[in-house]
Amino acid sequence: MANIIDGKAVSARVKEEIAKETAAVKAKYGISIGLAVVIVGDDPASRIYVNNKKKACETVGFTSYEYALGADTTQEELLQLIDKLNKDDNVNGILVQLPLPKHLDEKAVINSISPEKDVDAFHPVNVGKIMIGEYSFLPCTPAGIMELIASTGVEIKGKECVVVGRSNIVGKPMSMLLLHQSGTVTICHSKTNDLAEHCRKADILVVAVGVPKLVTGDMIKDGAVVIDVGMNRLENGKLCGDVDFDSAKEKASFITPVPGGVGPMTIAMLMKNTLTAAKIKHGIE
Repeated sequence: MANIIDGKAVSARVKEEIAKETAAVKAKYGISIGLAVVIVGDDPASRIYVNNKKKACETVGFTSYEYALGADTTQEELLQLIDKLNKDDNVNGILVQLPLPKHLDEKAVINSISPEKDVDAFHPVNVGKIMIGEYSFLPCTPAGIMELIASTGVEIKGKECVVVGRSNIVGKPMSMLLLHQSGTVTICHSKTNDLAEHCRKADILVVAVGVPKLVTGDMIKDGAVVIDVGMNRLENGKLCGDVDFDSAKEKASFITPVPGGVGPMTIAMLMKNTLTAAKIKHGIE
């Protein structure tokens, strides 16, 4: 029976460390740390995420700047706002909540954020730095997953690591972070032949595809560490992950629940990136 990896507890510890460091930086250097969050339109899920980010800012001692724009905001208006935030010394991190309304060019918006304030680590400059292992910021979800794996005490070096999913936000950067820790990494996706065979080889299995209960217990190696990034709502209204938790927990040594696993870590790592951005800007080691 697997040990449950408590994402809420790990994220609370990370946020506590950030709050202490933020207070020390403020006391020593007299600076405040600010995160600007831009939300366009009124997507209910996005609103929940933005509110959670504001709460996290309060918890760690950051100033939160929210820019809620109408769904009819033009590309030019959004880019003008980002340009203003790029130049604002009170803002250390800029986050544009995705997805954006269909008429806006997501790629152009991401590319317009200064790499030094890109606390989501989506800008091509930061993506490139992750590839070569010389990064300042890590995408928040993969960074959070690395914290969760570390909390188990399981070493990544030399382990068979399988990542199911190849998105730019989770799958690809996740595979690079495991590789930087000397894991042997396989990336699987919708065109992979015999997904189950690949999953069964994994000492560390990360599943991030958005398909409810895709990975079942018979696809998991005895004693594997299983990280479920999925967040799916079933017809009965219940949340579930991409892994069938009940059957998987019988085989895994450690497993994340949904909810309460990876989710809380994403926002904790966003706070960590914002603190890092402020320290870099002010030349603080």
